[in-house]
Amino acid sequence: MISLQCCFKYLFSGILGLSLILIQSSSPAQTVKKEKEFLKNQAASLTSSGHEQLALDQANEALKTWQESTKIYRQLNDQEGITESLINQNLAFQALGLHKQACNTLLEALNFNTILGICDTTLQQPALTQKEQLTTLIGKQEATSVNLLGLQNLGEVLRILGKLNESETVLQETLTLAKLVSSSKISGIYLSLGNIEQTIYQQLQDKYSWIEEPLFREQIANIIPQKAQKSLWYYQTLENIPNISKSAKLQAQLNHLTLLISWEKLLSHQPNQANLHQKVNQQIRVLVNQIDGNSSAFLELSPEPSIHARLNFANNLSQIPDEQLKSVAIRYAKLALKMAETINSIRWLSYSFGTLGKVSTQTEQKQAYFTKALGFAQSIRASDIAYEWQQQLGLIYQKQGKTELAIQNYNAAIANMTEVRDSLLSTNGDLQFSFQSEMEPTYRNYMRLLLTSPNPDLKRVIEINEGLQIARLENFLRCGKLDLVALNQLQNLKSAPTVIHIIDLGDTIEVIAQSTDGSLHHHSIESKLVRFQIDHLLEALQNENFSEVGESSITTSSQGIYEKLIAPIKTYLPPSGTLVFTLDKSFQSIPMALLYDGKHYLIERYSIAETLGSRIRQPRVLHENQMIALIAGLSKLSPSSIDPNAPKNMENLLPSKQEIENVEKQTKSSVALLDNKFTLKRFKEELTQNNFPIVHITTHGQFSSDPLKTVLVAYDKLINIRDFDSLIRGKTENSQDAIELLVLSACETAKGNKQSAMGIAGMAAQAGARSTVATLWRVDADSTALLMQEFYKGLNNGLPKAEALRQAQLSLLSNPKYKKAYYWGGFLLVGSWL
Repeated sequence: MISLQCCFKYLFSGILGLSLILIQSSSPAQTVKKEKEFLKNQAASLTSSGHEQLALDQANEALKTWQESTKIYRQLNDQEGITESLINQNLAFQALGLHKQACNTLLEALNFNTILGICDTTLQQPALTQKEQLTTLIGKQEATSVNLLGLQNLGEVLRILGKLNESETVLQETLTLAKLVSSSKISGIYLSLGNIEQTIYQQLQDKYSWIEEPLFREQIANIIPQKAQKSLWYYQTLENIPNISKSAKLQAQLNHLTLLISWEKLLSHQPNQANLHQKVNQQIRVLVNQIDGNSSAFLELSPEPSIHARLNFANNLSQIPDEQLKSVAIRYAKLALKMAETINSIRWLSYSFGTLGKVSTQTEQKQAYFTKALGFAQSIRASDIAYEWQQQLGLIYQKQGKTELAIQNYNAAIANMTEVRDSLLSTNGDLQFSFQSEMEPTYRNYMRLLLTSPNPDLKRVIEINEGLQIARLENFLRCGKLDLVALNQLQNLKSAPTVIHIIDLGDTIEVIAQSTDGSLHHHSIESKLVRFQIDHLLEALQNENFSEVGESSITTSSQGIYEKLIAPIKTYLPPSGTLVFTLDKSFQSIPMALLYDGKHYLIERYSIAETLGSRIRQPRVLHENQMIALIAGLSKLSPSSIDPNAPKNMENLLPSKQEIENVEKQTKSSVALLDNKFTLKRFKEELTQNNFPIVHITTHGQFSSDPLKTVLVAYDKLINIRDFDSLIRGKTENSQDAIELLVLSACETAKGNKQSAMGIAGMAAQAGARSTVATLWRVDADSTALLMQEFYKGLNNGLPKAEALRQAQLSLLSNPKYKKAYYWGGFLLVGSWL
């Protein structure tokens, strides 16, 4: 069968041959005119052909076709044609998932090449000058239909890239331009602006579900309604435009409905918002009736948007707790399927069958629909669709007790999710899944399933947990792929450490010990038998008056955790040496050094390191000639303390000066930045211009589950986790001499969050350091200065980092003044123990 692309090729060859015959028989002037006319017709035909190819899911072919049309328009010096064909190329790039290329193509179409960095997703916030530059350039644009189309497309692509501030600026200015000529594009611009606000709203809602700190949750909860209302205003404004087309109004109503349903779910968990919850519920019912009552509007859309709109409506209806609406959802999904069959779009057939699987109520029907949806997705190798149907099938098979089929589907789903995440991470971290709701349950269901076997594959469980924890960290950081190595793949180690994996599966807590000889040993316990001790210990550790909490209160809880989790695997542990813990969820905020066997703390027998997901940077011993440090700190409050993201209740850290002097004495050479010398600019200059194997920072800091509130306090401004990444990145990527040891002294985890220790792991990952020492709570400054002095003495004496920290902690434990856990227990070593 001859492909559509070949047909176009033969057709244009024929036209070209016929045209050459006609042109040769004309006068020179007529020849030039006919040549131009011919080329213009050819470009128009190519433009039309590209749209047909894109409609048939042939994005690569469409891109090549539109690139040909662009060449012709350039040959004709037809600026409007060039602009239009570049806008078309952007559509093909978007269909291929190449949004950065789409963005740059639109800049070229609009002659915006002078705007540097607007499509660069590594830049977190736009500079004020960039915003002004954007406003000026858009203001100079002629308000033609093609320019307005290009600007609207640019706004949409920037939204998809996560460049929301830039997107909003582009679309607001485009709206102003469109109003000058009463353009028909106005409705589309309102729709795009509503979508931007909805994206911001959704990101805030994701953050709200992730963050546990009461103060931060309250701050986000206050912003969410504002963003929801702003998005709703745009949609309602669009819906009320006189003489608006049914199709434009329908798109606004569907997005409006999606937002209301999402908002309603959030409000349902907030008892103090009962009135607003009821009001939103009523709005949902009214909107559903309006859309269903005006179903002819779906017919005004072209096939693909019509299918998408019907499936969108069906998915929304399925989330409303009303049995009558379930049948309406099925009806719309079946109409979408019928249209997908008519145009023979494999992708839309997969989406249609998958949606039918989600809205159907009977398990057998669900299974049949998901199986068909998966078959279509796999036939076009669409991993971005396949993983969702594999998740659903895995869950169905698991409930049916069909273990092998469930394992096959979960395994494939995780492989596809990883592939999709890798692609998204390479574009922009903010495009990652809403991880907790979409990916995490599959990982945990898979591990539960594997562990129900009489002879569970413990190695595979460790691998799945490793993938989960790394994905959680990357999702938290929005940072792209982390360059970390699995513990079982480390090379050139004289001896392997004992590794203890603690995995929280909700109803059970799984402990897997990996002995030095590589053998694996498993212990499982119902979480309700140990949850009280975990929560009680966390509450005590995060108490503002922790220094006054009785020691017996700590040891009682930590002994309970030890007896339930560590004692059952004790026979597989060496009598001494190093233990490496890979910790899940709330365990990350419990220092394992504090676990108590009734006579001794764990730190009295073992040196301890922690990792996230069994992955670290390749360990390397810190040699004597590497005792070269950049030391920075604050001994008093600085101008940056008034920043809204700064840790609360900060005080002067007068002993920091002594700590800096102590570290200076213990290093071979160093540069010290104290107080007003510790500015962001100076710190960055020192890091980039010199080689410091050790970076020691003694200042107020906060580790939160919100990356923007995970900060270090410099003199002039805060350094958040993303700033830290940009400070260190050049060094770790371009130098053989990466940071061997990062010490973050006087910092603490944010109050009220059992997972805020994620911020420590995040800071360690962003720094690219092999080993990071940090504190879980705001420790006493005098005792910390002594501990750090002993820690560096140990390093100078050739002790591995974990053992040097252990000896420093034991020196405080043996000191009557500092023996309470408050003084020594909060120090963690994350990463390499060597």
